[in-house]
Amino acid sequence: MNAPQPSKKANALSTFIFASRWLQLPLYIGLILAQAVYVFHFWVELVHLIEAAFGNQDALKAIFQATGQQASQAPTHLTETTIMLVVLGLIDVVMISNLLIMVIVGGYETFVSRMNLEDHPDQPEWLDHVNASVLKVKLATAIIGISSIHLLKTFINAQNYTDKVLIAQTVIHIAFLFSAMAIAYTDKLLHHAPSGAEKH
Repeated sequence: MNAPQPSKKANALSTFIFASRWLQLPLYIGLILAQAVYVFHFWVELVHLIEAAFGNQDALKAIFQATGQQASQAPTHLTETTIMLVVLGLIDVVMISNLLIMVIVGGYETFVSRMNLEDHPDQPEWLDHVNASVLKVKLATAIIGISSIHLLKTFINAQNYTDKVLIAQTVIHIAFLFSAMAIAYTDKLLHHAPSGAEKH
């Protein structure tokens, strides 16, 4: 007995609903523009660091303001702590940019349309097995890395923060860590559930 065929109206509605995924395209374009802003910010900070290394006082002042150091303690030259804070800030920008790429490429591939990059020499290795679950775990891991950089910057510059801020940032980082562990454990349970059900 043949199954009943869906009506033309049902097919049209299904096609319309499925096509609505393209509404996400402007969101991903917006994230690409946001990444362009991060690239600009990266080069501004890098130029300030290079200028300050050559004794530019305006660049040195801008660096101290950006790293949250007190202006009254600003030296006339770069210190190791200041360089470390700026470099960590640059690493932070790179990690956030990596997170953006993961969301843009992985999200578009998962929720909008296939990119057909199988034969592309620069195809990311993680894109071969990307899905909503894998993307969620990778994003949680990336957020932990970004939070770690922020926490390290705070500890290096701890004299300019109150104990309340230090404790709050540590607790937030631990919360991110436990959240990522919970997401990964849940994903593991979901992937093992079908195989476990087949055995019974």
